[in-house]
Amino acid sequence: MQLEKVLIANRGEIALRILRACRQLGLKTVAVHSTADRDLMHVKLADETICIGPATAKDSYLNIPTIIAAAEATGASAIHPGYGFLSENADFAEMVEKSGFIFIGPTADTIRLMGDKVSAKKAMQRAGVPCVPGSEGALGDDSKENHRLANEIGYPIIIKAAGGGGGRGMRVVRSDAELDDAIALTRREADMFFNNPAVYMEKFLENPRHIEFQVLSDTHGNAVYLGERDCSMQRRNQKVLEEAPAPFITAEQRKSIGERCAKACVDIGYRGAGTFEFLYENGEFYFIEMNTRVQVEHPVTEMITGIDIVREMIAVSAGAPLSVKQKDIKIKGHAFECRINAEDPKTFLPSPGLIERLHVPGGPGVRWDSHIYQSYRVPPYYDSLIGKLIVHDDNRELAMARALEALDEMVVDGIKTNIPLHKDLLTDPVEIKGGASIHYLEEKLDLNKPAATSDPEKDD
Repeated sequence: MQLEKVLIANRGEIALRILRACRQLGLKTVAVHSTADRDLMHVKLADETICIGPATAKDSYLNIPTIIAAAEATGASAIHPGYGFLSENADFAEMVEKSGFIFIGPTADTIRLMGDKVSAKKAMQRAGVPCVPGSEGALGDDSKENHRLANEIGYPIIIKAAGGGGGRGMRVVRSDAELDDAIALTRREADMFFNNPAVYMEKFLENPRHIEFQVLSDTHGNAVYLGERDCSMQRRNQKVLEEAPAPFITAEQRKSIGERCAKACVDIGYRGAGTFEFLYENGEFYFIEMNTRVQVEHPVTEMITGIDIVREMIAVSAGAPLSVKQKDIKIKGHAFECRINAEDPKTFLPSPGLIERLHVPGGPGVRWDSHIYQSYRVPPYYDSLIGKLIVHDDNRELAMARALEALDEMVVDGIKTNIPLHKDLLTDPVEIKGGASIHYLEEKLDLNKPAATSDPEKDD
């Protein structure tokens, strides 16, 4: 099928990002939207628009039959899911292609393979990607065997839901006395949240960093890696500040892990953009999962490589080969991404409302990916991300200074944002040094209270 018109099955900044890539490729666009989103920027710019339901995500952006019907009604040839919502829903990908449309992403079989953490780990082990020591598959009901395995791995260990994500379905165990109850509780939670009671066991790393490798792969047996990102600054398992390349990762480590990730893509027949996520501790990488979609933080990689990741994934979905080979990919300088959220910077409660005044920073090496504009009203129904401030410079120190300058320039009046948190982070001695663990931000903020919200659109 020839790619001529793309339906964008998402909202916000990623929908606008996809629309821009489509326009550069000469493709027509269809913007689907909820009743709450008729004033979104990409809706105003798209060639065609269609309302797919009320504000609630389950009745609009998560409504598979309605999105398929919208593609049929508008004569779209492909559907791009963006991130969050249905982007890693294998049933959606399968229905899209069975309905005669191109799914801009991997196949449903690949999404299922990598969406189950047990099967994903087995696939990575076959490809030579280093994994966290743990059970070879889902845990059985033999308590004695589970205890033997836990002692062989060595406490502390973590019990994880095979179909889990977003910080749910995980339980740290530090002794034999806690093990049986932890397995039973995690199984019940996994069944409740993911409709899959299978759980597995892994070594729990106390103070790791979160480092991920960006890959692109086509249907002609080609795959490349675009270096790595450090995403360790997290709150409630949600990333706040990202950078590329990751501090203190050597060129040799990058090549070693990157080549294995690219090989794994070829081995599993991967198509499009994807991310291999690792925990990194004491000089060792441990695979934890693969995200089979475009990531929120993909711009930092674009800034250091000059490669348009979204444009590549659209092209390869239509059968084109990758436009670059590994030898063409060079990492230049350093980049940061600040996720700007409509939320109180201290309580983290969402802050929807009218944007009364907006000024965004500019200058060399400054990029602003956002759907907001002055007089836009941020709705209360979705994730609080309102934009991404991305900066690039010759080295990490200069990029950090550029990020601070850009944050100082930015004005968003009428709602609260987490801009003060980013300024605080970028002047923090630990962040200035680089290499903080995934626990640092929560320890800094002393977060011991329940998360305010949980949303199906949330990325990672």
